[in-house]
Amino acid sequence: MSTVVIGELLSGALLIVICFVLMAGYPVAFSLAGTSLIIASVGWLFGAFDFAILHGVASRIFGVMNNEVLVAVPLFVFMGMILERSRIAEDLLTTMGQLFGSARGGLGYSVVLVGALLAASTGVVGATVVTMGLISLPAMTRAGYDPKVSTGVICASATLAQIIPPSTVLIFVGDMLQGINQTAQLKRGNFAPEPVSVGDLFAGALIPGLILVGLYALWIFYKTVFQPHTVLALVMSAEEKRSLAVRVVTTLLPPLLLILAVLGSILAGVATPTESASIGAIGAIVLALLKGRFSYEILRTAAYNTTLTTSMIFIILLGASIFSLVFRGLGGEVMVEEFLKDMPGGVFGAMMLVMAIMFVLGFFLDTFEIIFIMLPICGVPLLVMGLDPIWLGVMIGINLQTSFLTPPFGFTLFYMRNIAPASIPTTAIWRGVVPFVVLQVVGLALVWHYEELATWLPNLIFRDDIATVIQNAPPPPPMDGPEVDPGDPPPG
Repeated sequence: MSTVVIGELLSGALLIVICFVLMAGYPVAFSLAGTSLIIASVGWLFGAFDFAILHGVASRIFGVMNNEVLVAVPLFVFMGMILERSRIAEDLLTTMGQLFGSARGGLGYSVVLVGALLAASTGVVGATVVTMGLISLPAMTRAGYDPKVSTGVICASATLAQIIPPSTVLIFVGDMLQGINQTAQLKRGNFAPEPVSVGDLFAGALIPGLILVGLYALWIFYKTVFQPHTVLALVMSAEEKRSLAVRVVTTLLPPLLLILAVLGSILAGVATPTESASIGAIGAIVLALLKGRFSYEILRTAAYNTTLTTSMIFIILLGASIFSLVFRGLGGEVMVEEFLKDMPGGVFGAMMLVMAIMFVLGFFLDTFEIIFIMLPICGVPLLVMGLDPIWLGVMIGINLQTSFLTPPFGFTLFYMRNIAPASIPTTAIWRGVVPFVVLQVVGLALVWHYEELATWLPNLIFRDDIATVIQNAPPPPPMDGPEVDPGDPPPG
C-alpha cells in the first residue's frame, strides 16, 4: 500500500477519532492536539507523515500573538461583561419590555429587539441567553405568555449573537477567511485576489441578521392575530407609565449610541474592528460610571471572566492549528478537495454536504471548535470551486446559529433549561423553538438563493468606492516621444 493511500486513511481516521474523543467529554484543545500528534506518529512510522511540517506551529502561534484583529475578541467580550455586570443590559430589557409591553405581543417584540441589541454588544450566545432568560422569562410568565412562546423567542433572539456584528465568531471566521481565500485564489490562478477582512464579514452579516430579526417579529405578529391568548399585554402601573418616557431616554439611548458608535465606525471605515472594540470597552465603562454602578468588584469580575473566555478560545485555536497541519501533512486536504469536486450537484452538492456536517457538529461542539476544525479543511476547496468568501462566512454563521437552536441537542436549549423554572417542561422549550428553527432555515435559504443579501453591502462600502476612484481617475500623462496615431501600423 502506497504512502499516499496510508496518509488518506490516517487523515480519515483522525477525523473519526477526534469526534469520538470530543464526544467523550475530553478538553477540546488538548484532544485536538494530542490526537493529531498520535496519528501523526503512526503516519511517520509508515512513512506517510513528515514531522518537519510541524515547524509551522511556532510561526502560527507567533502569528496569532501578533494578529491585531484578534485583539478585538477580548475587548468585545469585556464590553459585554461590563454591560451585564453593571445591570445596564437588565435595564435595557426591562425598559424595552415596558415600552412595547402594553400592546398585545409587545413583550415578544421587545425580546427580539433587545436580543439584537445585546447580540451587537456581547457577541456571546450563552451570556445573552442567561441574561435575557433571567430577566424576560419571569416578566413574560407574569404577563400570561404561553411558555412555548416565551422560551422560544428568548432562545431564538439570543442566538442572534452568532450572526449580528460585532460577533466574536465572525471575527475568527473573517480572520481565517483572509488566508484561506488567498490560498484558494492562488490555486485558481488569481495572483492579485481581492482581500477579505473582518469588516467585510461584519457588513455582509448585517442584512441577513436584520432579516432574521424581521422574521422573528413576523412570527410574534402571527401569534397576536391568530393566537392572541398566547401573547397577552403587560399590565403597567400608573407610576410606571408616567416615568416611561424619561427611562426610555436615559436607559435605551446610551447603549444604542454605544452600539452605533462601535458598529458604525467599522462600517464607515473610520476604525478597524480592534479600534472599535476598544471604543466599546471604554464606552461600557463610561456608561457604568454614569449609572453609578461601576466598582472595582465589577471591573475585577469582568476582567476575570474575559480572561477565562479568551484563554479558552485561543487555546482551542492553537490545538486546532496542530490538527490542521497534521491533517494537511497526511494529505487530507487534497482528499477533501477531490471528494468535494466529485460530489453530485457540483458546487451546490459540495456546499450542502459541508453545511450538513457543520449543522450536525453544532449539536456536540461549540461554534469556535467547529470553525477551527472545518474551515481549514473545507474552506479552500469550496472557494476554489468559485464560492464568494463573504457569502460562505455568513452562511456558516447562520447555519451554526440554527444548529444551536435545534432540539434536542442545541446548546441554547441547555442554557434555557438551566434557568427556566421546573414548572416549564423541557418539551415545552423544544416545541417553542421549532417555529424559530423553521424561520432560520427560511433565512438561510434566502441568503443561499440571493447571494447579494450577504455581498451587496460589503461591496458597496468597501469595494465600490475603490472601483469608483479607479474609474474616475484622470488619464495617465502622455509618454515621452512622438505621438502615435492608433491607426498607424506598429513600428518595424
